[in-house]
Amino acid sequence: MKESFRGDLLAGKTTLITGGGSGLGKAMALRMASLGAKVAVVGRRSEPLQQTVDEIAAAGGTAAWSSADVRDSAAVAAAFDAVEAKLGPVNQLVNNAAGNFLSASEDLSDNAFDAVVKIVLYGTFNATRELGRRLIARGAPGEVLSVVTTYVHTGSAFVLPSATAKAGVAAMMRSLAVEWAAYGIRLNCVAPGPFPTEGAFSRLLPGSEIEKQAKRRVPSRRFGEHHELTSLVAFLMSDASPYQTGDIVTIDGAEGLFSGQQFAGFAHLDRAMAKEMMAALKPKK
Repeated sequence: MKESFRGDLLAGKTTLITGGGSGLGKAMALRMASLGAKVAVVGRRSEPLQQTVDEIAAAGGTAAWSSADVRDSAAVAAAFDAVEAKLGPVNQLVNNAAGNFLSASEDLSDNAFDAVVKIVLYGTFNATRELGRRLIARGAPGEVLSVVTTYVHTGSAFVLPSATAKAGVAAMMRSLAVEWAAYGIRLNCVAPGPFPTEGAFSRLLPGSEIEKQAKRRVPSRRFGEHHELTSLVAFLMSDASPYQTGDIVTIDGAEGLFSGQQFAGFAHLDRAMAKEMMAALKPKK
């Protein structure tokens, strides 16, 4: 990839990324550090967080990590304290931590629904409120970016907890964009389409019929590349976009325009067969 931004695009930014130890969170952490930001990654597992920090340091960047469950507001506050002791005041946040799985909604348990909503909606609130309080107390401006989905606009069958929680996150960002504008705090969302990661996509075997169907939903017949998403994130978190707030920016190769709800295709399958396929995609415990 040829770098399209100046190397100091994010100089002066200290960015905390939830779920920053793997997948798109890690990609964002590496890219933002390469553009001059100090980066803090937060998540539940220490090993991938340490690995991300080591990679940033090896490339000449500055980073720190702290283990925390975003569902716990006290743990989130402690994580901010820990990384600020190493990096200085945090002035940016990327809400990336998420959970999702495919399921027929009538089969959802209380715990299944609660698990996703607590991570996505409550976790985003906990981290956003924590940064907001700190920025307001310091009289400092800042940026918050939340990773949502293209189906925040439409809902989506078979991912009801995620659709519900992500729509709530979008409403949260838009509400706070108005409320916190007086403090110089900008809040936006990005809504990615299909970007392969080691998580969900590792369970879609290369060349499988499911993967072929997913590619057919994108007019360009390809999935997104990580640098395409991280370029958008870097721009939105930089001083190059000072007037952009309360927005949801879609990056999906026109998938949503072409095909509507992301998982609606399961509705055309025999329901027993659909449930078997969804069960096969669940992560192994």
